[in-house]
Amino acid sequence: MRSTCSVFCGLSIDGYIARPDGALDFLEGDGTAELGDHGYEAFMAGIDAIVMGRRTFEKVLSFDAWPYTRKVVVLSSGAPDLSAARARGADVELLNMTPHEVVGHLSANGHHHLYIDGGLTVQRFLRAGLIDRLIITHVPVLIGQGIALFGPLEKDIRLKLVTTRGFPGGLVQSEYVRRQVG
Repeated sequence: MRSTCSVFCGLSIDGYIARPDGALDFLEGDGTAELGDHGYEAFMAGIDAIVMGRRTFEKVLSFDAWPYTRKVVVLSSGAPDLSAARARGADVELLNMTPHEVVGHLSANGHHHLYIDGGLTVQRFLRAGLIDRLIITHVPVLIGQGIALFGPLEKDIRLKLVTTRGFPGGLVQSEYVRRQVG
């Protein structure tokens, strides 16, 4: 059985996960409502490993503290320096593999619930047919340009809505699972 791959992210109404320079400030809302974690802690409790691209890894390194207690896999064809993350206590590994190879590698090493993070990485895993679950929190803001969560697909990916809930400040979170064909 292959690992389950999930996405959990905030998104502007116009479909961006970050500004063109990678800034995430718009995800903080307008400051009028307490942000809370909107289910993030519960989501992370079921995750064995996090898979992200190099740009997302570099963004996470800019945070004041390393935010993850799970294994992190950085996908890159280059050789980003992992030492700063390791010095902060990160269990981090660099891989240069296809999405299917990554999932196979992690499954073989006992990681069965994967959090896929970062725009291009999510797009690659979607195109490979590997995303099983999407939890998307829409932030009520239009930013006009940025890093898109979704990109071109060769074919439609049918999803089933599991739940939608609203939060103070106008945040709307929807959870989808991939529809099983057959």
